[in-house]
Amino acid sequence: MDWFYAIVYGIVEGITEFLPISSTGHLILTGNLMGVPWTKEVKDAFEVVIQGGAILSVLVYYWRDFLKIRHVNTDPQQRTLWLGVLVACVPAVILGLLFGDAIKATLFRPSVVAWALIVGGILMWLIESRRVTPNVDAIEKIGVRRSLMIGALQCLALLWPGFSRSASSILGGMILGLDRATATKFSFYLGVPTLGGAALLNLIQERELIFGEIGLLNVLIGAGVSFVTAYLAIGWLLKFVSTNNFKPFAIYRVIVGVLILVLLATGVMTNGNLA
Repeated sequence: MDWFYAIVYGIVEGITEFLPISSTGHLILTGNLMGVPWTKEVKDAFEVVIQGGAILSVLVYYWRDFLKIRHVNTDPQQRTLWLGVLVACVPAVILGLLFGDAIKATLFRPSVVAWALIVGGILMWLIESRRVTPNVDAIEKIGVRRSLMIGALQCLALLWPGFSRSASSILGGMILGLDRATATKFSFYLGVPTLGGAALLNLIQERELIFGEIGLLNVLIGAGVSFVTAYLAIGWLLKFVSTNNFKPFAIYRVIVGVLILVLLATGVMTNGNLA
């Protein structure tokens, strides 16, 4: 059944990684509801590695844009954009190195994730309800300083598991004056070094565990399914935000958070540490 679990995990990861609804929360629900027999260590490692498929989908979806990086020495806009992307990753890298283990040991629990979903959904609703007129309509106009601030706000997802990296970076961008489409696109770009680096590092560190317990074929299946579904999710989300706000996601987050709390209260799900 490992191949089946790999497919389901890939679908969930690909759909939820770039939507502002927390891939962490959905993967927790998926693993618990399916009764995946893998150990906690194997599940954690597998979930991080298949993020690589989702990240690859961003590179493929925006391949023309990413090729422009070769013009950073001659194009000031490209230089500012990519410098901003790199700078935005710094807060998460520093925070992860200094406090990542402590955060996982104390906060990586279903109840914490549930409340992060609920509170994040409420904040999303409030931000959309009090929306100011955006003044940035292209990622090339974000600037290094604003990029750094978005990167700092992205750390909320690390400090509070389940809040969602996509939600924190998109909402952070909107608060700082980006329109929805620009904030969403920048969140995709920001995910490449942030999540791609984590997936690669995890693959190197846990290669014996991943390939020994799950197998190379199942890893490729999970990553491949994650790539396809994430690619489709990116296109859908960009079309959605062009004509809609994020309030439907806010409602959905609250529903999923409440569902996790109900599963905990009824004993269907345990509140043990997930890291």
